[in-house]
Amino acid sequence: LVLVNTCSIREKAELTIRKRLTEFRKAKESKKGMLVGVLGCMAERLKGKLMEEEKLVDLVVGPDAYRSLPLLIEEASSGQKAVNVLLSRDETYADIAPIRLDSNGVSAFVSIMRGCNNMCSFCVVPFTRGRERSRDAKSVIAESQDLFNKGYKEITLLGQNVDSYYWIDEQSNKATTFAALLQQIALISPSLRVRFSTSHPKDITDEVLYTIAKYENICNYIHLPIQSGNNRVLQLMNRTYTREWYMAKINRIREIIPDCGISTDIITGFCTETEEDHQETIEIMQSSKYDYAYMYFYSERPGTLAERRYEDDVPEEIKKRRLTEIVDTQYQLSLQSNRNDVGKTFKVLVDGESKKDNNYWKGRTDQNKVAVFPKENFEIKMGDY
Repeated sequence: LVLVNTCSIREKAELTIRKRLTEFRKAKESKKGMLVGVLGCMAERLKGKLMEEEKLVDLVVGPDAYRSLPLLIEEASSGQKAVNVLLSRDETYADIAPIRLDSNGVSAFVSIMRGCNNMCSFCVVPFTRGRERSRDAKSVIAESQDLFNKGYKEITLLGQNVDSYYWIDEQSNKATTFAALLQQIALISPSLRVRFSTSHPKDITDEVLYTIAKYENICNYIHLPIQSGNNRVLQLMNRTYTREWYMAKINRIREIIPDCGISTDIITGFCTETEEDHQETIEIMQSSKYDYAYMYFYSERPGTLAERRYEDDVPEEIKKRRLTEIVDTQYQLSLQSNRNDVGKTFKVLVDGESKKDNNYWKGRTDQNKVAVFPKENFEIKMGDY
């Protein structure tokens, strides 16, 4: 039984999956009874059509249908094609404890919400993950406490948009905001580091920023996607903010958390983007002084508002050239950010050996930068600060 868990956020991710599926064809021909299932967002987006396009696929299972896997595998074993891509309004995985097979025993991810309500015109996530729903705060705190009890020293709270987390206890009718959840997890232990991802600029509040500033163990690092530095393009993307508003938010972060590390997402070559629009994106990168960025050129996703409404009219060679310019800009910003840290002392959580030399430890600073240092200089082990 081979189950391929998939992403659908960019075309490249789906092409990678299709290539991987071809690698299973020979194995399936030689192994009688072998089953191949496609799980996750690509399954949700393509549904039964995936079986028509990829003949070797026996199961197609959406992100919210994982509980039905045993039954679907039984169906597929009897020769039927098994499909379940129903999206749930309330599935949050709250009562499922994950088995962390590839964990380093130091850092762990904890899901706090699923889905997204923002409907950015380029994004397929609302269609593959459904509407926002927040996980029971008690179960998030219980999982975090359990991880700490098992020796984990760092957790990252995950959601498509963590800042819009909002859970109401039906018994007490008391609401838990993201800031309140952050605080409760920080209070588990001062030696438990807390991170989170991802934030939408419109939702990150002063309450969250002051909570980060208040607790030493909540990391001074925020991932705040800009996507474009041009107001007209931002409007086409349905990002619901302007470049001026975004810069005010960056300034507010630096005011409340002066040493905060900030990273971002950028899409270049979106529909109708001009050279002037592109230059405005580079300008906002230089103003924001990002420590790190995830940078892509626009790839049209079927079913999105952008695909239905706009023409993907920027030629690929121009997209690639603009992406190169954005990557080069970020390289200089990251270099300057690292140079600014020379001579400073940082608290680092040891989470493994250096990939290049096992005589060195590696770990991350509060600002999410990787630091590498010789083992012989420190009498420490994995999970130590």
